[in-house]
Amino acid sequence: MEKFITRTEKIPFYSHYEIIVAGGGVAGAAAALAAAREGKKVLLIEKSCILGGLATIGLVNYFVPMCNGRGKKIISGMAEEFLNLSIRYGYDTLPDDWKNGEPEAPTNARYVTRFSPWIFALALTELLHSTGVEILFDTVVTDVIMEKGRCEGLLIQNKSGRSFCTASAYIDATGDADILFRAGVPTVQGKNYFTYQGFSVTVDSCRKVAETGNFAFLNARLVHGGCINLYGHKQPENVPLYKGTEGDDVSDYLIRNQLLMFENLKKQPEKSVDLLSIPIMPQFRTTRRINGDVTLKENDAYRHFADSVGAICDFERRDFLYEIPYGTMVRKGFPNLITAGRSVSGDGYAWDILRVIPPAIVSGQAAGLAAAQSVDSGTALDSLELEPLQRAMAKGGNQIHFDDALVPAGSAVKADTFADIGHI
Repeated sequence: MEKFITRTEKIPFYSHYEIIVAGGGVAGAAAALAAAREGKKVLLIEKSCILGGLATIGLVNYFVPMCNGRGKKIISGMAEEFLNLSIRYGYDTLPDDWKNGEPEAPTNARYVTRFSPWIFALALTELLHSTGVEILFDTVVTDVIMEKGRCEGLLIQNKSGRSFCTASAYIDATGDADILFRAGVPTVQGKNYFTYQGFSVTVDSCRKVAETGNFAFLNARLVHGGCINLYGHKQPENVPLYKGTEGDDVSDYLIRNQLLMFENLKKQPEKSVDLLSIPIMPQFRTTRRINGDVTLKENDAYRHFADSVGAICDFERRDFLYEIPYGTMVRKGFPNLITAGRSVSGDGYAWDILRVIPPAIVSGQAAGLAAAQSVDSGTALDSLELEPLQRAMAKGGNQIHFDDALVPAGSAVKADTFADIGHI
């Protein structure tokens, strides 16, 4: 028999904002920044103590390819702004061909870089704070107040206790669709493999830094927990696939991985290695997402969407081009809720394409601009006029539709009609 307690409490009102963003990863930071730059009063709620999410405290400090693999940049806009910010004060691993922008000649070198997660986190705080975003660190959203599909406010908790905050528009950038799920928005549960990577340092890696002057070589990459790849190859039979959305499930993942990491550490020669850092959040990739009005699929490569908010590329395969439909971020019947980042609507491998750092920033920028336009126009997010949003994204440096000239010969372009919106 399940046991429950019932309590009644008075919860104080915190404040009202035009836009509230839940989750301070790269998608949430992009959304908050985009909305603040539109002059909106924005609150960003982050459960940890620094910004960046998986890119920083998750130690996934890698801007995956932002080009087509032939020397043509596909992703720019705020994603490129964040890439430049991530390496401005710390190390980088940009290929020489991309050191001075898009190469003049074709190249197989991809537009990628590693970066210092901690320096990037501080740079994000400075950028958002200076732009007027109000940040609440060490704060979690505990519940969502809904009325006929409309979000009426969020219950939050931190060292001050529980309080209640409201907004005209809400952006779920939690990565786990926590706000959407609690709001009753249809969601899809994902799965996660047994992977847990930390940063280690050795005398040899320190020597390499001294020789090159590049701190990118400090991480010796010797000590890890599970190391199952993107496709789940060699997932241990005795280890479950993790949902990442239940407390016991998350704890089991962390305990197994931390014990395995410690065992691998003990296998190294005595006192030959130190740990620079271990992940301060689970390194889950696909936990839970919105079941959006549109769901991007892997075979949507080379497809133009009339409601595209940005062109993106495949980080694994050269030449594969995609677009992010606005419908992947919203659900009809929920007029003031939108999502961005890892919880946009993608199926199978397309979910992986959407969730990595650059596309997450693209959807975050789009969500912030959409929320600002919704506030200005009084139009619901689930029925927003898209041409102004697309124009704002294009003005912000994004390609709305990929260039058909970049589609490999023999790969058919699958185009939705552009009659209503125009090919921006």
